[in-house]
Amino acid sequence: AEHPYSHLIDTLKDGNKFFSPQKLNDPRYDQLPLSIRVLLEAAIRNCDGFYTKEEDVQNILDWQQQQNRAEVPFSPARVLLQDFTGIPAMVDLAAMRDAVAKHGVDPSLVNPKCPTDLIVDHSLQIDYSKWSLKNQEMELIRNKERLQFFKWCSKAFKNVNMVPPDIGAVHQMNLEYLSRVVQVTDGFIYPDSVVGTDSHTTMINGLGILGWGVGGIESEAVMLGQPVSLTLPQVVGCKLVGSINPLTTSIDIVLGITKHLRQAGIAGKFVEFFGPGVSQLSAPDRTTIANMCPEYNATVSFFPVDQVTLKHFKKTNFTQEKLELLESYMKAVKLFRIYEDPSEDPQYSEVIEINLSSIMPYVSGPKRPQDRVAVSSMKEDFQSCLDEKVGFKGFHIAKEKQDTRVPFLHCGQEYQLSHGSVVIAAVISCTNNCNPSVMLTAGLLAKKAVEAGLVVKPYIRTSLAPGSGMVTHYLNTSGVLPYFSQLGFEVIGYGCATCVGNTAPLPEAVVDVIKQGDLVACGVLSGNRHFEGRLCDCVRANYLASPPLVVAYALAGTVGIDFEKEPLGVTSEGKEVYLCDIWPTREEVQQTEEDRVISSIFKDLRGRMEVRKQSFFTYFMSVSLKVPILYSVVFPWDHKSTYIRSPSFFSKLSIEVPPPQSIESAHVLLFLGNKVTTDHISPAGSIARVSAAAKYLLSKRLTPREFNSYGARRGNDAVMTRGTFASIKLQNRFIGKPGPKTLHIPSGQTLDVFEAADRYQRDGIPLIILAGKDYGSGNSRDWVAKGPYLLGVRAVIAESFEKLHKNQLVGMGIIPLQFLPGENADSLELSGKERFTITLPDSLSPRQQLTVKTSQEKSFFVTALFDTEKDVIFFRHGGLLRYVARTLL
Repeated sequence: AEHPYSHLIDTLKDGNKFFSPQKLNDPRYDQLPLSIRVLLEAAIRNCDGFYTKEEDVQNILDWQQQQNRAEVPFSPARVLLQDFTGIPAMVDLAAMRDAVAKHGVDPSLVNPKCPTDLIVDHSLQIDYSKWSLKNQEMELIRNKERLQFFKWCSKAFKNVNMVPPDIGAVHQMNLEYLSRVVQVTDGFIYPDSVVGTDSHTTMINGLGILGWGVGGIESEAVMLGQPVSLTLPQVVGCKLVGSINPLTTSIDIVLGITKHLRQAGIAGKFVEFFGPGVSQLSAPDRTTIANMCPEYNATVSFFPVDQVTLKHFKKTNFTQEKLELLESYMKAVKLFRIYEDPSEDPQYSEVIEINLSSIMPYVSGPKRPQDRVAVSSMKEDFQSCLDEKVGFKGFHIAKEKQDTRVPFLHCGQEYQLSHGSVVIAAVISCTNNCNPSVMLTAGLLAKKAVEAGLVVKPYIRTSLAPGSGMVTHYLNTSGVLPYFSQLGFEVIGYGCATCVGNTAPLPEAVVDVIKQGDLVACGVLSGNRHFEGRLCDCVRANYLASPPLVVAYALAGTVGIDFEKEPLGVTSEGKEVYLCDIWPTREEVQQTEEDRVISSIFKDLRGRMEVRKQSFFTYFMSVSLKVPILYSVVFPWDHKSTYIRSPSFFSKLSIEVPPPQSIESAHVLLFLGNKVTTDHISPAGSIARVSAAAKYLLSKRLTPREFNSYGARRGNDAVMTRGTFASIKLQNRFIGKPGPKTLHIPSGQTLDVFEAADRYQRDGIPLIILAGKDYGSGNSRDWVAKGPYLLGVRAVIAESFEKLHKNQLVGMGIIPLQFLPGENADSLELSGKERFTITLPDSLSPRQQLTVKTSQEKSFFVTALFDTEKDVIFFRHGGLLRYVARTLL
């Protein structure tokens, strides 16, 4: 009787109120994958006959027959925003308030209906090797406008929960603090689920919470009450068998499973894990594996709740009462798994079996995360990269120059750099390394290295970026943090840093030597993003590795080492020290984890969070920044601001829906090849001093030191439009060499992409883009669609698209067009200098073929990649944002 959830648990005994006993006894339900059961529950609970219809419920229940056919809605329990993508989403909502207010509609109607969590300080710019109050104030001043806008959002919008600065990155906050597994709202109980504006939202599936990443455009729709539309997915059952090798880290397991699933061709599918091997994986192991599903293009990698999950929750912020409710509910609606019992296995679209005992340590690189290299073969593989022609792996260094060694002075001492020398070593724990075991392994390795007398060369740019304060807490309580520091791995703050190009500048002497010797210098990091030039434009080879291997390669100073045969270093006494001498055993790591990573850590997190919300955020906003608290319904835009600016997405908004406008005599803005990533389209790192964005900021009387990054300025459309296609690695066939340039076809001039697009727009000329395969792969950023839209791009014609980016284009009113199978720009003999006319009929339909005609009298067909009728509706309205605004009008 004293149990706070007793009335709900009593209800569960007779079947959850959202599922009748008849539904639960339906044999079709027992055959459904558990991830599909979550979709079914959400459809039943939100069935209103409009957004979600009874036929949607039946389609999900008939998943076996409807997979890959029926379009179904999904209304998640919450939305997760991080600052990089959260700022433009909230700016759009603020601008939408202005737009509807001008039409006499109450602007407060523009308000999130779905509970939304926003992580204020997810991304960090590394400016200093050590944190101090003075440097903290510098960071605060630089981000004043962003924090001021966040403060307004927290007061003006309902259902918005702000996680204050200096707490942690979005991925770990979602795992440690925001996850609920089951939601209890107004007497209803239902599964927790989430969509987030970050590709790593999928980590949450490791805890049995269904969730995936969407762009800012889609997230805004969910916030405003629109369900996510998805084609009922195929679900691949991934059966884990065998025993884990004691020397294999969770990162090795992640990369091993990633390799298997990437080769299986499961793009756009759900992956659900089952089999006896799953029970060997801890909850952190599972979230680590779930994090990587964007790398093999799955939508989610789902681990249903089991006893291991419950044991994990006992260490966290869950009370005993909540745990009882969670277990009772999950078992009542059959969302709980006993992996050792094969009779519980549902039916899957297909089954892939992976033997865990076959997985060995690997790293990934030097340019792409999918290029895995066995650690035992690393030395030979790097040598082959030097030999190979320039490509996805090769650097094509002449044989006579491969042994080049260039001396230089640093801090009064002489060192040498050669091909393969490590100059960046970053231990990051925010995503695929949030697992305590790998961080403790790295810490214990550092401890043993210091005790053995090894050091890291001082010119190597080392850093330690824990995903949250909890990581620092357990590294400190376990006694390994001082040893990290002694090797140069200082804690620089909590958030994304090296992965998004926010690496501190390398010493000038190092940069000079790399350029002088044309050296292939290396970066090693324990993140999951490392495209060429992303960490630093002079560091050509970058490898993803587990945290202990990052420390090991930093100690060695080179990736050209055979750890089994060559020592990491030599002590001052002349003793050679090998990796096997200092690598901690699995038993040591597990014992340290059991002793140190305990429930008090999670309880401490909740306490610190509440203190931060009550005092620290107030301190940031009112004391240090002198920011007034703003309560206006519409945001008081500061026209002098270079961070927050009202975008022009709602200009000329009217209630009437204009008919589809054919694209007449368009020029090609860019002629691109294969694998154009979101990094190419909308860079996230620092703003180059010679870029179009830099010219704009200089005109606002800012110094280069004040430029900050593209990520930090995503709330300013003027900066982000100028930053679109501003990557130094952009390969435009009009130009023939990498860089953010294009050909202005009418004049024949080579211009910055923004300058060319601006000239086309002033002349009233529509624009298109020609591309190859996999256009838009990478992170889910809304500016990869917003930027091209503001440049005047009306259509992108490519051989294939990354699905999420394709949806973002549709959401901004840009039509994604796909060449017919076997055709591309080359086979059609397109030079890109023609003018293109694309006729749009009055009635568009999904997957409709359209005709493209050129000024050279050529004609060919393309497929309009509208997956659903809703895609067509969004496009007809000029994008999702204008559709939502018109709905309010």
